[in-house]
Amino acid sequence: IRYHSQAYTNLLKSHAAEKTFADNQELERRVAERTAELETALATLRKTQMQLVQEEKMSSLGQLVAGVAHEINNPINFIAGNLKPAQNYAQSLLHLIDLYQQEYPQPSEIIQEEIEDLDLAFLAEDFTKLLSSLQIGTERIHEIVLSLRNFSRLDEAEMKAVNIHEGIESTLLILNSKLKPIKVSKEYAELPAVECLPGQLNQVFMNILSNAADALSAELAPEIHIQTQKLPSNAVEIIISDNGPGMPEEVSSKIFEAFFTTKPIGSGTGLGLSISYQIVTERHRGRLQCRSTVGEGTTFSITIPAVHKAP
Repeated sequence: IRYHSQAYTNLLKSHAAEKTFADNQELERRVAERTAELETALATLRKTQMQLVQEEKMSSLGQLVAGVAHEINNPINFIAGNLKPAQNYAQSLLHLIDLYQQEYPQPSEIIQEEIEDLDLAFLAEDFTKLLSSLQIGTERIHEIVLSLRNFSRLDEAEMKAVNIHEGIESTLLILNSKLKPIKVSKEYAELPAVECLPGQLNQVFMNILSNAADALSAELAPEIHIQTQKLPSNAVEIIISDNGPGMPEEVSSKIFEAFFTTKPIGSGTGLGLSISYQIVTERHRGRLQCRSTVGEGTTFSITIPAVHKAP
């Protein structure tokens, strides 16, 4: 009896140990699952937080650009509105001087000396050219203001049919100082108006072009080529390529991941291309692809539908 009782006791202990071990394993499994869930939630929270910060920065930039464009627009309109009368007045005065010289070909000695000191013939010719130059400069500033206003549409939340080329041009204008050492060539096709979120698409152009400019900073003959084309599937494609150093496959395969960056600490958040990918794929139901070869440059391809049908 004692033997059987001891055996029974040992069996109970064995079952208890097995149950405790199984319970511990189950507990460890649940803890591991919960830890993984929390880590995923934390990573998602950080990504969302950084995206909001990045979008807020772009929104602030848009508001700043819109404000600058508005402030420039007022005085330039004043100048443009007065240039035409100034040209008419100048022509009238020059005509009067010419007429006076015809009627009085022999002016007094004092007037003759003043004419020679002024070099009246040169002054009359150059003054007309000067006013024409002011007219051209005013028109150029007006074009820049329009481009700034176009780029600043960062808070528009609805799809709008827009000219994609205008968005590219306004982005190039914003990045003008950064792109100055770089030859930018363009090959624009005839495109239909594209339904998109214009401000957000401009942000994609800015991120890609800015990264290209950074990659080309050490190149001897840096060049960026921008090409657009209409696809048979009623979509449009924007191709931005550079002749930079390129990237190895282990880098190019990660560039759309949040927080991945090859820039020094403090020089980039690693979110620009991640947000760009989200804008193109999720908000425009398009494709953003990257092809890169070390020593042969990098090409980004943005494909979005020209018309968005309700899902």
